[in-house]
Amino acid sequence: MEFNSTPGDLMELSPLFSDDSRVAEAASIAQKLRSFAEEDVGRHGVTSAVGSANASRGLEVAVANLQEYCNELENRLLSRFDTASQRRELSTMAECAKILSQFNRGTSAMQHYVATRPMFIDVEIMNTDIQVVLGDDGPQADSSSIAEGLSILYKEIADTVRKEATTIMAVFPSPNEVMSILVQRVLEQRVTAILDKLLIRPSLASLPPVEEGGLLHYLRVLSVAYDKTEELAKELQSIGCGDLDIEGLTESIYVSHKDEYTEFEHASLRQLYQSKMAELRAEAKQQSESTGSIGRAKGASLNTSPQQLISVTVVTEFVRWNEEAISRCTLLFSQPTTVAANVRSIFACLLDQVSQYLTVGLDGARESLNEAAAMRDRYVIGTSVSRRVAA
Repeated sequence: MEFNSTPGDLMELSPLFSDDSRVAEAASIAQKLRSFAEEDVGRHGVTSAVGSANASRGLEVAVANLQEYCNELENRLLSRFDTASQRRELSTMAECAKILSQFNRGTSAMQHYVATRPMFIDVEIMNTDIQVVLGDDGPQADSSSIAEGLSILYKEIADTVRKEATTIMAVFPSPNEVMSILVQRVLEQRVTAILDKLLIRPSLASLPPVEEGGLLHYLRVLSVAYDKTEELAKELQSIGCGDLDIEGLTESIYVSHKDEYTEFEHASLRQLYQSKMAELRAEAKQQSESTGSIGRAKGASLNTSPQQLISVTVVTEFVRWNEEAISRCTLLFSQPTTVAANVRSIFACLLDQVSQYLTVGLDGARESLNEAAAMRDRYVIGTSVSRRVAA
């Protein structure tokens, strides 16, 4: 009759429910009483006899009071758990966690513990993360520096999780569940916060200048970030993450970038090709001007120096771009059909670039030969006229 008198009246409970030294016993009994009362309320609801109305109302009051008591007890235990956590009193933490496991399987205690870890709430830690990755160069840091920074940061994260795992194993009755929550929070909050600042997707309508890295910079950063995050995921899995699908979670972090990867890769290859051809045109113009062929250079596209235009070195550079793109593709995707489709489209870009390059070069060579032939004809005619005049 402790709980079925007045709604919300928990003032006059027996020592069992108010004595802090008997919290475990009180929690167990309160949970059992609530279960019995809820079952009885259900039965009375089905067999709604007139005589049972008062009993049913009494049970409903009991259920409400028991729920209120359990909530209050759970909050007290969480507060005690927090205090013990700050003092690193593992035995008290374990005692509280064991009792709290009777409340919704201890979910609130597990989530509360993870949510209060410094790496999730300390603003200084979160601000330091991006500084470690980018250094003083900021968003313009090259991909190798970013890879090094991510290695340092991800090692620190793995070490922190490893230390937390030691505490979790000593404190919680179901440590695997806590590790699952912890690792998920690490990837969804801390890692994602870093990547959101690191992977700023450029606009295909207004490409970043090649002088600032162009689209290739974004793709290289995406590649190293994905590679390092996969390494972190494997390390976290070796530490322990319960039943968490860590591979699937890691993939979900990058899904928006991977969905548009092919489009960005093609745009990058086009940008590199256009930049290279502009460079060759500038070199050809400069060379022709230095030899006094200014007039020809102004009217020519790339035909001033065919030997310079059709070059194995230039084609080799096209191939190198292609190889780098394919290496990114095979890193980002694992499904054979997806890899095959992407590699085929990237290789098609290479063939198109080589074809355009050779076509322009051969056209230039043909124009140069035609000009040479015309000059020869003029020379022959001039010589013939001179001989006739002399005769």
